[in-house]
Amino acid sequence: MSPTPRYRAVTAARPAPTAAVTVVGIGADGWKGIPDTSRQALLGADVVIGGPRQLDLLPPECDGDRIPWPSPLRPAVPGLLAAHAGRRIAVLASGDPLFHGIGRTLAEVLGAASVHVLPHPSSVSYACARLGWPLEDTEVVTLVGRPAARLAAALHDRRRLLVLSADAATPGEVAALLRDRGFGPSRMRVLEQLGGDRERTTGETSADDWPPPHPGRGPDPLNIVAVECRRAPGALRLGAVPGLPDEAYEHDGQLTKRHVRAATLGALAPAPGELLWDVGGGSGSIAVEWMRTHPACRAITVERDPLRAERIVRNAQRLGVPGLRVVTGAAPAALAGLPRPDAVFVGGGLTAPGLLDACWEALPTGGRLVANTVTLESEALLADARRRHGGELVRLAVAHAVPVGGFTGWRQAMPVTQWAVHKTSEPSKAVPGTAGADT
Repeated sequence: MSPTPRYRAVTAARPAPTAAVTVVGIGADGWKGIPDTSRQALLGADVVIGGPRQLDLLPPECDGDRIPWPSPLRPAVPGLLAAHAGRRIAVLASGDPLFHGIGRTLAEVLGAASVHVLPHPSSVSYACARLGWPLEDTEVVTLVGRPAARLAAALHDRRRLLVLSADAATPGEVAALLRDRGFGPSRMRVLEQLGGDRERTTGETSADDWPPPHPGRGPDPLNIVAVECRRAPGALRLGAVPGLPDEAYEHDGQLTKRHVRAATLGALAPAPGELLWDVGGGSGSIAVEWMRTHPACRAITVERDPLRAERIVRNAQRLGVPGLRVVTGAAPAALAGLPRPDAVFVGGGLTAPGLLDACWEALPTGGRLVANTVTLESEALLADARRRHGGELVRLAVAHAVPVGGFTGWRQAMPVTQWAVHKTSEPSKAVPGTAGADT
């Protein structure tokens, strides 16, 4: 029997960072709260870049040049760093630099290999510790430099949220949005200066009872808002999957109805980070629900009617996806210059000359195209497109039970013909049952 092998721990020497920039996380407790490694990086820096509040936390011994970030920040990053090339540069960041912080911007601009990050606990970690909330079960929404409307997409009954505030006004904006979206009973607390000597947590109150702004008595600008979501009785319930109630949308009748919308989003198959073109937006419901599937999903809606385009903007704001881009113009001309999509939905204007071909050509290999129609003329175009490119052609028929005298019967909605196809790099094959297909 072979003897049991003995193992010896081997610790490799940690190489000194060779990155062009060292990013140091710092909390409200300032210099005393950061470890020695972070202190040495700041003491040895020729240049320290950060926000004015962060720079004021450093002691006099940090004698490098202190440079506050200009505004807007991101466009200034390359030039500012280039101006100090060859010098030892340290950048200050609040908490964890790679959690909604400057670390992401620097890594994207310089490349990850050129950035050495020394993190600090984030305000979210502190907040969960104070509240006793499991971090993995708590959703985080940042409103720093972003509209408050994006919070609406995260509102679900009994869900716990931490909202990263832009300033002292953010808690009041959060309370107002909760009331407006039917979540006035939600419980709110504000946690200020987390980890610092002036740390404070307000008492719990509902969004309905949140006090109006009062000069000199508002929250500290450095705060985070904790929300335990409670939907008001009778408020419209919005689920987490496509197929929101039709009543959730402002529309003039140009709306992909709920059941067809759910089937359409299923065929489009959104994934995080992907971009959708919604051509012939109508009320914007397909683009809105594409973006609601994940915060990283993006969409561009093209709508020729200016009134409908404005309505799409309002629907996007209301339903928590204010980042939806709306292009007012007629396709295919309005598609010129748009970033390449991962998927395209055509909900209107199929008979416009060249529209379907333009959408197909814009798709990369692996992209998806879904088109819906209720007219025979457009249905013929979809049948021809299937013959040339393959894919699946289906008819979606929905009937609703309605009163018929003293009884109940079915009322059939107009059937929808849907073509769904994945673009491959191989030539399209003839579809069974057709003749003369292109090869």
